[in-house]
Amino acid sequence: MDEQTSRDFFEYLLRLGDDRLILGHRVSEWCGHGPILEEDIALSNIALDLLGQANLLLQLAGQVEGQGRDQDALAYFREATQFRNAILCETPNGDFGDTIVRQFLYSVYALLVLDQLQRCRHEALAGIAAKAYKEARYHVRHSGEWLIKLGDGTEESHRRVQAALDKAWSYTGELFVGDDIERRLAAQGLAVDPASVREGWLAQVKDVVAIATLTLPADGYMQRGGRTGRHTEHLGHLLAEMQIVARSFPGASW
Repeated sequence: MDEQTSRDFFEYLLRLGDDRLILGHRVSEWCGHGPILEEDIALSNIALDLLGQANLLLQLAGQVEGQGRDQDALAYFREATQFRNAILCETPNGDFGDTIVRQFLYSVYALLVLDQLQRCRHEALAGIAAKAYKEARYHVRHSGEWLIKLGDGTEESHRRVQAALDKAWSYTGELFVGDDIERRLAAQGLAVDPASVREGWLAQVKDVVAIATLTLPADGYMQRGGRTGRHTEHLGHLLAEMQIVARSFPGASW
């Protein structure tokens, strides 16, 4: 791997890992607050899946970078502008419908990307993707079933989850905006050009939204900037909570 490819690959692994780290932390905030006991456990398990994926991806990123940073250093000792997650992943949980919509929209995207990454030329990344793909299938099924229940449920649940879908939609465009880094890596079989999965993502989302008796929002202005370190104020608050122990006691073990 030449120097340019190594830099690109490190950046790409950060994008993959940061999506999961930040979304996993967000979902973990539901632990002890789920609407029913079973769902409390389900959301906690989804959070653990995402954090486990983030752990492996950031560990690999640290190895590729070769500057002595491991997954903990990358998770707990970077500033908000150094994170590369999509903005959708850092949006607040809102109510249960907001969380389900965010999880469904992201999980379908993640599933399609992981499906391709299983066959990428980098053996370690392909192995991580193969494991994560199985988990992402469950995330899609779980959040999709809830989306249908809420959309095709009561008048209030329909109204609230439609509002959640309308609100989250403007954050989805960023998921499919590729750049030179991803295109260079994709040409070498080391990454997925995100634009290549948009059609499949839209088809799956449309199907479930229709069954849920919801209306797909029209494409308008799309939020973006997370992949280059421009985030909302929500990420700063999230990191303050997530990093406080590691930063208060650097190097501590227990």
